[in-house]
Parts: sequence; structure tokens; C-alpha cells
Amino acid sequence: MNIFERIAEYRAESNRLAWNGTFREYIEILKKDPTPAMTAHARVYKMIESFGVEEIGGHKRYKFFEQEIFGLDRALEKLVEEYFHSSARRLDVRKRILLLMGPVSGGKSTLVTLLKRGLEKFSRTDQGAVYAIEGCPMHEDPLHLIPHELRPEFEKELGVRIEGNLCPSCQMRLRTEFDDDIEKVGVERVFISEENRIGIGTFSPSDPKSQDIADLTGSIDFSTITEYGSESDPRAYRFDGELNKANRGLMEFQEMLKCDEKFLWNLLSLTQEGNFKAGRFALISADELIVAHTNESEYRSFIANKKNEALQSRMIVMQIPYNLKVSEEEKIYAKLIEQSDMRHIHIAPHALRTAAIFSVLTRLKETKKQGMDLVKKMRMYDGEEVEGYKEADLKEMQNEFLEEGMSGVDPRYVINRISSALIKQNVESINALDILRAIKDGLDQHASITKEERERYLNFISVARKEYDELAKKEVQKAFVYSFEESAKTLFDNYLDNIEAFCNWSKIRDPLTDEELDPDERLMRSIEEQIGVSENAKKAFREEILIRISSYSRKGRKFEYHHHDRLREAIEKKLFADLKDIVKITTSTKTPDANQLKRMNEVIKRLIEEHGYTAASANDLLRYVGSLLNR
Repeated sequence: MNIFERIAEYRAESNRLAWNGTFREYIEILKKDPTPAMTAHARVYKMIESFGVEEIGGHKRYKFFEQEIFGLDRALEKLVEEYFHSSARRLDVRKRILLLMGPVSGGKSTLVTLLKRGLEKFSRTDQGAVYAIEGCPMHEDPLHLIPHELRPEFEKELGVRIEGNLCPSCQMRLRTEFDDDIEKVGVERVFISEENRIGIGTFSPSDPKSQDIADLTGSIDFSTITEYGSESDPRAYRFDGELNKANRGLMEFQEMLKCDEKFLWNLLSLTQEGNFKAGRFALISADELIVAHTNESEYRSFIANKKNEALQSRMIVMQIPYNLKVSEEEKIYAKLIEQSDMRHIHIAPHALRTAAIFSVLTRLKETKKQGMDLVKKMRMYDGEEVEGYKEADLKEMQNEFLEEGMSGVDPRYVINRISSALIKQNVESINALDILRAIKDGLDQHASITKEERERYLNFISVARKEYDELAKKEVQKAFVYSFEESAKTLFDNYLDNIEAFCNWSKIRDPLTDEELDPDERLMRSIEEQIGVSENAKKAFREEILIRISSYSRKGRKFEYHHHDRLREAIEKKLFADLKDIVKITTSTKTPDANQLKRMNEVIKRLIEEHGYTAASANDLLRYVGSLLNR
């Protein structure tokens, strides 16, 4: 890639997108397509929608979030549908502040940053184009130029709604520069940009004694006050507050409830009426989506104060909990490590998953459902099937605790501990045990963890270790079984012959003696028991396999053992159980013979090529599994 060519292309594209014209020409654009006149709320919703929406199991999944935010599909669906979609349709929800409330490091800031970056990109597309009065410090909607008396006619003609008034600066310019001839007023296409302070404002609280309300609403320019002679002259005022610059887009209030009260009262009129007070001017119109975020303890303190009732009624509070899916938590850690300079250190398979298991367990609440423990609940939340429980049980558990996911270990703590394991000198790779050890060591240094919590977390580390032990054994099992592929196929064919005879009430013929024999119940059960098929369920399971074979046969395809996930798992487990002694000897012997060495090398090669290990981490895995099997 030629970097200078790409820069030239980007500049050329910016020049192509740029547009300048008169108000009359802008009206002609709206006659063809009224979307540039949409509200800020509608623009955010259209931007999210433009990335695509998937419907899975009656729930909507918005692709806009999927590269940065993991495991919060339900919370995001509620956020988009109940706030952004409703606001886009001009329902009263748009007159509310969106307050994201959740635990630390839960993704609130990431979500807002994602919305800001998305708006910037969207404004550079045809469907997200934003036009503003040329030279307006607030980049306001050109339709504000239309007198109120004429607006109903324009709205009917263009199919748009016109809300708001000209800012004081544009009112003066219309009189002095254009002699009230709105047709001559210049209009330009603008691109939303946080860096250039167009359509995005960010307010962060600081010391209440030093922070000025001017940060929000702009301020008097004392250097020009003598020239223009009045504080109410727009030319003597800087319309550079965050509320001014966020017009047409999004205003972020960081840690909103830490703000001084006088800053928050400005939002009452802005949210309800779409305007705010600044200097010695009439109310200034602003079309912007206000997003704030805070943690739960500050929110509880805020709602406990009766003085805040007016502002509280103008808020829509959306909970942003921690992720409760192990596979999604794993993606969070992988993303954060990918952004670091430690990518050269190999992280063995299942290491991040093991850390994710620990994290998710700390966030889950014990269910009242009989026979359901936290590990089973964790698996169901992650989309795995748990025998004896159905989809209805999952939904019931998800609705059992509204506050589930609002406490527990945050991703930042875990990634800090993973970083600690990665940063050790002379380390070429780390595995799950290294990460669990680092997490355990960090608990002693975590000042906010109580003694009771520490005991619980140590227990969860043990559970995560047991889960990893099973994963490790299964990984080696797969590698060994692949080395005995023919054995797996033979066992599979033998099982099929027996279940076919069982279901058809027939005999099987011995290939050596040619005598007719009863189906081998002992063989069939030894396979089925590997995956927990009970005596009562065996007939249904066998019939299900035969139906699957018949289905494949009708389509002219051959049914293989890996075409049925549970049967594949059963065959592999049975074969591994039969091979366990060989694995024990092969992995634990200090002086392997030529045959054992050959088998070891085959397994290591398989682990490297198909499972993502390095030679060193594959050897570590084999030694560890050998020690597990010899206990």
C-alpha cells in the first residue's frame, strides 16, 4: 500500500463530498430527498441501522456494535429499540437525557465513543449528509431560516418537520449581510467531527470551584465588547460551549452525576424544549442527543436526593451490565491484547477462555432453579445445551435477577493480571495456569475486595481450573483420536450396525464366524454413557441417529460420525477412554521408546497445525494432561 496515494485519495474524496450553495439550492436537494433534514436522534438511529440488523430467535442484533462491544446484545437491543428508535420517530423519549448506568469498565465509555466515531463516518455518506448555514458557529439547520408563518406550507411541500429558531449570530447576519433575503444565505455540507468540534461535544466535570458554565454555553468575548458596545451583541459572544458545538449531533456528559448542580439545570430546558439559555440572549435552539454515563453508586445517591426529581424525570436510564457470556468475554481480552505491543508472546489456546470463565462466574447470581449450579448456568448463558433444561429455563433465569451482571470482577482487572503474566521476562508463551496464578496473586493487592469476596473468588479460580483441566484433556483426546482415525470409524460403524439391529428387532451377523448375534448392548451403552444418555433415553437417542442416517441417505450423502455432534463426542470419549493407558504412558514417560516418540510427535504436530499451539506450549499441555491422568 502506498500511504501517500491513500492520503491523496482521502483528500480527493473529501473534495468530492464538499458542497456549497444557496438556501434555494438546498431546498431543491430536499425536494429530491428529505433525509438531510432529519433530527440528530434520527441520524444516530439511521447510522446504527445502516450497518445491518440480524434477527436471531426473536431478538435483534445490531452489527454496528459487534466489533467493539461483546456479550451485551440484550442490553443493546433494548437501548436501540426503546431509546434510539423511539426518539427517531419523534416520540417524547427524545426529550430525555440518555443515562448509561453500570459498573466500572463495563463498556459505557466505549459505547459512547463508538456512537461518536459512527456519526463521523456516517456524515461522510450520502444517506448521512448534514447541511448547515454557512458560517454559523452552531452549524444549524438551514430550515431555521424559514419564517414561522410559512413553515406549515414548506413542511407539506418537502415532507419534513421544522423545529427551532435561528441562533443570535445568524439572526444578525440575516439582517445585516443578506437584508433578510433568505434565498441568498449560503449553505454548506459539514462533516461531523469531534476533533473539529462539529456536531460532537464532550463535557467532563472538574473542580466545581474552577469550572465555568461557559464551558457548556459559550462566553462573552471581552476583547470585542468595546468595539460592539453591548454584551447582547452576538458579535461580542463566543458560541463555543459544548452545547453549541454538539448541535446537529451528540453531546457526551462524562460522569454526569459528578457535575455541579448549576450545570445540570441547563439540561432541563434543552431536553424538554430543545433550547438553552446563554448570555443575554433569548433561548438558543439546539438539536442534539444527550448521552451521559455514571456508575451505580452515584446514581443511587442522585435519586435519593429529592432536589433532583425534575432532572430525574427527564432521564431514560439504561443499565449497561457486565457481559455474562464466556465466549464473548474471551473476545474482549483478545481485542485488548491485540491492541498492545505484546502480540509476539504466544497465548496458548483456552488460556483466555479460562480467565473468562472465572470472570463470568463472579458476575452470576445463584438461581433458585432446582439442580442448576453456576457452572451449568454459565454454559447455558453461553449458548451450550445442558441436559434436562430448555430454552424456557434460560429465559426464566435471564429474567430472574434484574441486577445480574452489575457486580463481579471487571474486565480491566483481569486484563491487568493477564498483562502481568505477559510482561514477565524471557517468556515466549503463557497458558491458562499462568493466567489463573496471576489472577490469584492479584487478589491480595485488590484493595476493594472484601475477605468474603476473596474467598468466593478463590473458589471460582478453582472451578475455572477444573474447567480448564477438562478442556485440556479434551484437546489431547482429540489429537490422539485423530491419530487413530481408522479406529474411530470402525467403532462408529460397529455402533451403527448394533443400533440398527436393536431398533429393527433383528440380529447382526458376525463378519468372522458368520453366525447371527443379538445387538451388543454393552458396546452401545459404553458409548452412550460417555455423553450421559440414560437407560430410559437410549431408545430415543438410537432412533434419532437412524432418522439422521435416513435423511442423509435420501440426499445421496454418506453419514459420518462427525455429522452428529453428540455422537462424535461419545465416540471420541469412548475411544479416548480405551486409549487412556496409552496416553498416560506416552505423555508421562521420561524415556519414550521409538513407537511412543513417534506417537508423541504425531500428536504435537496435530496440536500445532490444527489447534493453534506452538511446539513449547504443546509439550507443556501433554505433560500437564499426563500428570492429570496419573493422579
